[in-house]
Amino acid sequence: MAQRGSYAKGVARREEILESALEVIGRDGYQNASLKQIAHMVGVTPAALLHYFGSKEELFTEVLRKRDEHDGMDPRLADLADPREGLIDVIRHNAEVPGLVELFSRLAVDAVDPEHPAHSYFLERSERLREAVAAGLHRDSTREPALDPDTMARVLQAVADGLQLQWMIDPTVDMADIVERLIDALAPRRG
Repeated sequence: MAQRGSYAKGVARREEILESALEVIGRDGYQNASLKQIAHMVGVTPAALLHYFGSKEELFTEVLRKRDEHDGMDPRLADLADPREGLIDVIRHNAEVPGLVELFSRLAVDAVDPEHPAHSYFLERSERLREAVAAGLHRDSTREPALDPDTMARVLQAVADGLQLQWMIDPTVDMADIVERLIDALAPRRG
């Protein structure tokens, strides 16, 4: 019985760490979010953080998973008759959390290495996003896409990811507006 209580406490502590890391990174940005700062917010040592996550990269990968969980990304995209609306909502939300966008972009680059802790996260997330957008495009009879839904989903994902990099360098870039106009150009409304 004590072991179950200990497990539950560990799960609760892990969740507390993730929520704190989300807050610190969202507030201060990826560059300014140290393990020490996150640990201090939770009331543990940096070594204790690594006890729960193994490495800084694993912690940050789990922070991204937690962000996706909070954002409910997939349901917003998959259940809409107009996938344009869901994708634009996600992009607009990203503009409100620059620290998390920076974390996402930096980890995405590191995750090209198949041994990186975030590699499978990015593969799975990209696949889910493309499937959700493609399914929405396939269902949307109000639009006439120039490309098949799978290709269109991949192009939109590539553009959104590239615009995030441009936006981090120049915050005046209106990511949502550009993607919105691209969707309208590549999948105009019928008739």
